[in-house]
Amino acid sequence: MGVKVALLAAASVLSFVQGRAQPDGGYAEPGGGSTVALTATAVLGLRASQVAAPAGARAYLLAHETGLSATELELVVMAEAASGGASDRALAELDALRHPSGVIGEALNSTYWGVLATRQAGRAAPRASVRAILAGQARNGGFPWIRGVAADSDDTSAAVQALAAAGVHGKPVARALAFLRARENPDGGFELQSGAPSNAQSTAWAIQAFVAAGAKPPAAAFRFLQKMRRRDGSVRYSARYATTPLWVSAQALPALARVAFPLR
Repeated sequence: MGVKVALLAAASVLSFVQGRAQPDGGYAEPGGGSTVALTATAVLGLRASQVAAPAGARAYLLAHETGLSATELELVVMAEAASGGASDRALAELDALRHPSGVIGEALNSTYWGVLATRQAGRAAPRASVRAILAGQARNGGFPWIRGVAADSDDTSAAVQALAAAGVHGKPVARALAFLRARENPDGGFELQSGAPSNAQSTAWAIQAFVAAGAKPPAAAFRFLQKMRRRDGSVRYSARYATTPLWVSAQALPALARVAFPLR
């Protein structure tokens, strides 16, 4: 995908995401109401595109910091930190999720995102959490969302970004990238699990993982995202499905901007 085409694609996706802002300050799917996860994801996508989120979005997040799942809270911390600074309350709730084992929340995926949230907030990555991530790497180089299940490309991409953010490089990251390369389909997109069709979110996450590791993302991955773009600027989930357009499009923005988490 040429530079000019790439810029136009990113601009149209950005415009779609901006258009999903709601009167309450949050972001919502077409026909739906604002949610914390969508708002945080939209704020991160905007920030990755060098666009400041509206003040109302930050106010919405600050007003919805309690009663969240671990990964929702981590997204909120990341979005707040990227748009003016994470609140003391949100950071305290994040700290409370950390176990002596280093696991953050109750799963490995919440540990990946916990490290990313911690680093986005300008704090050092907990060494015990880094060790927990490394201990969860599968023999095939990938990372699962929880111990005992198969590794997938999305969680592998999140783990790579977390490890890179913690200053970990070398063999663990190289093995994870090899796992991801094996999951790129002939159409240029990435599959979530072996044998699955390509989807835009897995493709976007994979691009971010390569960027985080200092490796060149496959050019075909950007072409796949371009093919998934709809007339209204949103990004299809896959060639077959066009579900959750805001969620998919907002997650595609950092990849189209060629930036990884945590955002600088």
